[in-house]
Amino acid sequence: MGALMGLKSTYRLILLSSLLLLLGLEIRAQSPKTPGLARLTGHVRNPAWDTIAVSIRDNPFDPQERIAYARLDEEGSFSLTIPVAAATRADLLYGDEVADLYLDPGTDLDLRFKASDLDNTLTFKANNIPIGWAARLHKGSSLSPEEHHRQQMANANNYLAEFNAQFVANDGFQVLPDNILLYEAPFLSFLNYRLREERNFFEDRAARQSFTPAFYKYAQAEITYADANDRLTYQDLREQVVPSDARLVLKPNYYGFLNDSLLLNGARAEQSEHFQEFLTNFIYLTASQRHLRTDAGFYPYCYSLAHRQLSGRARLLALGRILQESFRHAHIRQSQALLANYRTLDKLGQYWPKLAAELARPRPPDIGTPAPGFHLPSATHDALSLSSLRGKLVYLNFWKSTSGPCLYDLAYQQDLLAQFAGREVVFVSVNLDDNEVNWQQFVEKRKLTGPQLWAAGGLQSSLAQAYGLQELPAYVLIGEDGTILDPKPKRPSNRALAAELEQAFGKAARYQATLPLLVDAKP
Repeated sequence: MGALMGLKSTYRLILLSSLLLLLGLEIRAQSPKTPGLARLTGHVRNPAWDTIAVSIRDNPFDPQERIAYARLDEEGSFSLTIPVAAATRADLLYGDEVADLYLDPGTDLDLRFKASDLDNTLTFKANNIPIGWAARLHKGSSLSPEEHHRQQMANANNYLAEFNAQFVANDGFQVLPDNILLYEAPFLSFLNYRLREERNFFEDRAARQSFTPAFYKYAQAEITYADANDRLTYQDLREQVVPSDARLVLKPNYYGFLNDSLLLNGARAEQSEHFQEFLTNFIYLTASQRHLRTDAGFYPYCYSLAHRQLSGRARLLALGRILQESFRHAHIRQSQALLANYRTLDKLGQYWPKLAAELARPRPPDIGTPAPGFHLPSATHDALSLSSLRGKLVYLNFWKSTSGPCLYDLAYQQDLLAQFAGREVVFVSVNLDDNEVNWQQFVEKRKLTGPQLWAAGGLQSSLAQAYGLQELPAYVLIGEDGTILDPKPKRPSNRALAAELEQAFGKAARYQATLPLLVDAKP
């Protein structure tokens, strides 16, 4: 009897399975969320490229992105599995098009778009979620936790695609190219209108569909800090874009929005790149009230300021960005001292190893490193050594007589020679022509003054390689102590070079005065 009942049960199951198959549905086993993996399947209509990729930057201070590739089949379909340790933003790459993604362990999505219009046709659907008849036959249309999560991630990525199409790709909602031209009052009206529209868009989507808590915080932060950044950088950016206008004098209460303490240490906002940019821009703005960016103590002061005013992961992110800037624009020994302090703060070693590797990476001479020496023949048939110029500023001009931009700057350099006559600065021109005789004839014909030197071998010479030269003209400013003061100073045709040189007198000594560096706050 028991065997007969078992046989009937098996028969009923077979009938039910057959019914579902006739309806075009598939019986599928419930599989738990796979930890550490996100899966994307999809289809590209009218594909122009045979490869699609997803790019993830696991560490904000790692210059290398992690990229996963998938080949499209003949019909334009693909499948891609990406290891992810936690919720993260990513980029979808197809040809020269890029779209925002948000992934986490357990993401399982089907995406589709038209190859010629990624921005406006990209859509997402959660994989393996029953619809129609299947939804009614599957647990009374309720979803399992894994299915609910997949649907939330589809909602999140559809939101990003829609937000991009409506706001990011619409110049009317962007500061550049046109809205930056506005004066203060209309510019703030534009920002307030955009902020209101973006928040309404987000809240409308959040009310109609479910997001994961992590994505909800991320999306909020993207809107909040994109707005804060545009307010923060308005004055400087407008001055760059509209040089014909005088720098705007803003109303005293313009920066009142910065009084919100939650902006600086925004909870759960660290994933937002806008948040990270805001932190460093805020520190630079605050520091600029006491220091110019060209001051010897600018970056140590910024580091100390961020150390005092920020906390937690926000502090580490801001300090790391300041460090990266210091690697390019500060004295090498300042950067080394700041990095040593950062190591004591980054107790889990999340970011310090990447920053240390960046500082150690071979590159052209850093500020504060000894300038590569030389002993070169001159147009007056003697020779000149860099060491003989110790105690003076040295402005090096690497050039070729066959380069239009080089020749254009030579005339302006002759004017600077007259302007700084009798001052402790030497303008040294190092020619990299192939033929020494042609160079000498050129110098004589143009009646070029100041030290005129020639280096055999052109850009392949040991001197050019020591200075990291890749193209000409190239310029280097050397301090009175023989160290690099600026590996890329302004060129002679730039009217601001004269002011830069005035500030450069004694700057090498001012750098030394900041060493050894003491960070105000204790770790």
